[in-house]
Amino acid sequence: MAEEYGFAHAWTYDHLGWRSLVDKPWFDAVPTLTAAATVTSTIRLGTLVASPNFRHPVHFAREITALDDISDGRITLGIGAGGPGFDTAVLGGQPLAPAARTERFEEFVELLDKILTQDNTSWYGEHYTAVEARRAPGCVQLPRLPFVIAANGPRAMRLAARYGQGWVTTGSGGDDVEAWWRGVAELTKKFDDALAAEGKAPARVHRYLQADAAPAYSMSSVEYFKEVVGRAAELGFTDVVTHWPRTDSPYEGTESTVEEIASEVLPEL
Repeated sequence: MAEEYGFAHAWTYDHLGWRSLVDKPWFDAVPTLTAAATVTSTIRLGTLVASPNFRHPVHFAREITALDDISDGRITLGIGAGGPGFDTAVLGGQPLAPAARTERFEEFVELLDKILTQDNTSWYGEHYTAVEARRAPGCVQLPRLPFVIAANGPRAMRLAARYGQGWVTTGSGGDDVEAWWRGVAELTKKFDDALAAEGKAPARVHRYLQADAAPAYSMSSVEYFKEVVGRAAELGFTDVVTHWPRTDSPYEGTESTVEEIASEVLPEL
C-alpha cells in the first residue's frame, strides 16, 4: 500500500520485541522485508534500524546480500548502536554502557562494510571475529547496498560521515515539540561538522529524520504532516520517516489521513 500511495521508501524495525508492543505479534525484519520485496517493484525497503544487539556482521552480511538480490537492488540498510532494552534482556545479556555500545557499533559497521566489499575478510576484534568470510555473489548495488547510520552523538556521527550514504536521527531533548525541533537543528549542525572533518560533501549523504521521535505523531493530521515535512526540509533533511497508523497507541491514527497525505502532500514533494 505504501508503494501504491507513492511513498519513496518503507521500513521495518529490527528488534526481537519493542517497548509496549513486546507482547503483540512480532516478526523478524529479514523475512518481513523479503515478503515485502516480492509484492513490490519500485519502493525502496529497509531496516530502521538494525543493530549489533543480536546480529553478527558475518551472518547479517549473508542475509542482506540475499535481500538485495531478491529486491533487485532496492534495500537500504539502516544501522544503529542498539539500546539497552528488550533485545538485550531477552538474550540474558547485561546492558552495555553508552561508550561500550558505541565501540561495538563502530566495529560492527567497519566489519560489515569490509565483508560486503571485499572478496575475503578475516577480522579479530574486540567484539567480533571473522575468519575468511566470503562476499560472493556480492550485492546488486555496488560497491554495496547503502548504509543509513543512526547517530546523535559525536562518535556515531563521525561513523555516519565515514561509512554512511545516509544519516538518520531521532532528534534530542525536550518534552515539547518546539524543544525537540531545536534539538534537531543543533544535531544537523553537528553532522555538518562531522562531514567536514571527513572531507565529505554534504550533498553525498542523504539525511533522514525520524519524525515520530518528537512528542507528537506526524500523521495525526494532514496539516501537521505538512508542517513536519516543511520544517525538516528547512533544516536540510532529504527524507522524513513516519509510522503507519495504528488503532491505538503508539502512533494512533487513521488510514484515511494517509490517503489524504498521499493525494495532497506527496505530489508536491
